[in-house]
Amino acid sequence: MNNYHIDTRCVQAGYQPKNGEPRVVPIAQSTTYKYDSSETVGKLFDLAEEGFFYTRLANPTVDAVERKIAALEGGIGAMCTSSGQAANMIAVLNICSAGDHFISTSTIYGGTLNLFAVTMKRMGIDVTFVDPDAPLEELQKEIRENTKLIFAETISNPSLVVVDLEKLATLAHKNKIPFFVDNTFATPVNCRPIEYGADIVIHSTSKYLDGHAVSLGGVIVDSGNFDWDNGKFPGLSTPDESYHGMVYTRDCGKAAFLTKARVQLMRDMGSTPSPNNAFLLNLGLETLHLRMERHCSNAQKVAEYLEKHEKISWVNFPGLRSNKYYELSQKYLPNGSCGVISFGVKGGREAAMKFMDSLKLAAIVVHVADARTCVLHPASTTHRQLNDQQLVDCGITPDLIRMSIGIENAEDIIADIEQGLNQLNL
Repeated sequence: MNNYHIDTRCVQAGYQPKNGEPRVVPIAQSTTYKYDSSETVGKLFDLAEEGFFYTRLANPTVDAVERKIAALEGGIGAMCTSSGQAANMIAVLNICSAGDHFISTSTIYGGTLNLFAVTMKRMGIDVTFVDPDAPLEELQKEIRENTKLIFAETISNPSLVVVDLEKLATLAHKNKIPFFVDNTFATPVNCRPIEYGADIVIHSTSKYLDGHAVSLGGVIVDSGNFDWDNGKFPGLSTPDESYHGMVYTRDCGKAAFLTKARVQLMRDMGSTPSPNNAFLLNLGLETLHLRMERHCSNAQKVAEYLEKHEKISWVNFPGLRSNKYYELSQKYLPNGSCGVISFGVKGGREAAMKFMDSLKLAAIVVHVADARTCVLHPASTTHRQLNDQQLVDCGITPDLIRMSIGIENAEDIIADIEQGLNQLNL
């Protein structure tokens, strides 16, 4: 299947029915599985044989979706989780413990920033937030002896910073640590970070991958390229007494990272996606390539319209030639970036709120990246837990409006924006 174009993989990867089996991925709505002998079950627990024994760890429906996403991103495997936050948490905790340190770009999604800066700090894990645009020499100064990874978003939410993937991959690998990339906004249709040096790719599948705002989920994809046996990751290269003394790098080869994440952390934390949500996610994935093309083309039209409007103070969209990240976008996202735009309305916070309340087609929702156009004021909603400095570091100003452009007719979206702006007496 990897020999096919990504369009075909969106539709057909992950599940190939045998003679007489359902054409569509079935929903295996069962927590458990029957076997004829205890010996077989023991082999499953020992990972000596492939199969399913409890849905907390693996399920046929979820497995099909994991295979599809791995094929889309170009990884050796994937593990789905109950949410994007769960994916980020498990991925980091898989190699970090109390006393460890990691680096993250400062422009990441507010919920992820809070997870790293507050919750993980309480676990004894330290994080340094850095400017993604800083030169390599400056970033190198933040590397410590106990630094375990570098984390970034391909396109940050909602500041739309396009990260230089190759630069951060170079930094990570120079220091023998992995590079983690949240690829939620770009999707594998527009960017596959593994091709630019990423070792672990993460998604909130609740966004474009699902595409219809019907199923929460996350996923971790392993490139299979990183050497976890380099002495920096004892959790992977020494016996795990909680799982039969398994040495993941020795016993699981390239799948060491994912295996540990599944049999240790997913076992203990239980952040398991439901089979039904996996089924819905797969339906979304089948049209991902079609939807992303429309999201991006619509967003381009809306961004160009906003850039010329006298009541708009600024527009941030990587597809605009005037954008700071246009060149990086052309390099890493030549087919389009995403459907999200951020912009400011003249008149500041009050004008922004009035404009949003006047929209009729676009809905005010705490979500982004689905088929329907929606809008949000991050400073007072999704990012309200951040202090003023953190908001600045994330690229969020009081007047910033995040608009997620859907797959409706672009003319209708622009007309809705126009009537909303007409309500402002500026």
